Amino acid sequence: MKHATLEALRGLRAAKTPIALATHLASGAQALVGYETAEGDLHLDAGALDAVRQALRDDRGRTIETGQGAVFVNVYNPPRRLVVVGAVHIAQPLVPMAAIAGYQVVVIDPRHGFATDARFPQVTLDTDWPDEAMERVKPDVRTAVVTLTHDPKLDDPALAVALRSPAFYIGALGSRKTHAARVARLKELGFGDNAIGRIDAPVGLDIGAVSPAEIAIAILGKITQTLHAGPAAA
Repeated sequence: MKHATLEALRGLRAAKTPIALATHLASGAQALVGYETAEGDLHLDAGALDAVRQALRDDRGRTIETGQGAVFVNVYNPPRRLVVVGAVHIAQPLVPMAAIAGYQVVVIDPRHGFATDARFPQVTLDTDWPDEAMERVKPDVRTAVVTLTHDPKLDDPALAVALRSPAFYIGALGSRKTHAARVARLKELGFGDNAIGRIDAPVGLDIGAVSPAEIAIAILGKITQTLHAGPAAA
């Protein structure tokens, strides 16, 4: 690997930018390929770039066949993270499901009676106010944010931070009527329709979920669907 390529890769990883290193097996020529970028001495056609980006979305390295021969794709993605605002009953099944799916989970709730180790064992708990906690988390393109409290004093500050971030998924629990009121409040904070349109509300896939566990399944399903949708999600 050329020194310049190595330094560029180090910088991208430090910035938590999803990136794939494509190496031509015959020549050793390489390219760093992101969702919207491709740089290096390996020049790939559109079909090959699509295949490299698919490996990036799948979070899995592989060898692909191109018109120039075999190319090995090594994927460097930041860890998947899920930030749950609200240590409520729906969060209790959602958190372990997300952990099994490979997410590093953070639960934020300043209400100490809800955010307890007994209710959320082996999970990072943050009992500061949501906007302060979210600023520390710094959601990136591999972070999903879900607000579950139904309390504007808790959900809205978290959503404001999330909407200013590149988080790939932002979801909020609540009915359409609840969300309409939320939209009005966010507009008062200066957010436009495009930003607010990033919020998935009512949260999750429409599968007729009723129980907390079913709602958790719907939420994680929508997060998974969005994650694998590609650059638009990132």
